[in-house]
Amino acid sequence: MKIALGADHGGYELKEKIKQYLSIRKGIELIDFGTNSTESVDYPKYGHLVAKSIIDKEVDYGILVCGTGIGISIAANKIKGIRAANCTNTTMARLSRQHNDANILALGARIVGDVLALDIVDEFLSASFEGGRHQKRVEEIENCNIF
Repeated sequence: MKIALGADHGGYELKEKIKQYLSIRKGIELIDFGTNSTESVDYPKYGHLVAKSIIDKEVDYGILVCGTGIGISIAANKIKGIRAANCTNTTMARLSRQHNDANILALGARIVGDVLALDIVDEFLSASFEGGRHQKRVEEIENCNIF
């Protein structure tokens, strides 16, 4: 499994903890799109870089981190084909994959603690899209065919 990582300055430290945590797991390859310090940067760049890597099929999933997870998930969701879910607990992470086929997990470094964040990452990466009744809804999101 290939995973893209990205964060702004507010999410840098948590991104690094996630990177360290995942780097020792077998079968996971990481691509880190930055940022690489706590120096102030603009989060849309990193949301777009990770999203593009998914669309270009360089990676399977992405993990984005900013202060709240909100801004960076909004930025990523501007890219057609991206379903970034800002999750604050493991249930949200699991259901974002099972019901929404989320391809990016967004986290807020100022919202969730390190231990919970790693549990959320595990839940997100271990869950699978259920399809079935959820497939039509994901297609409606992608096609915006309700208007």
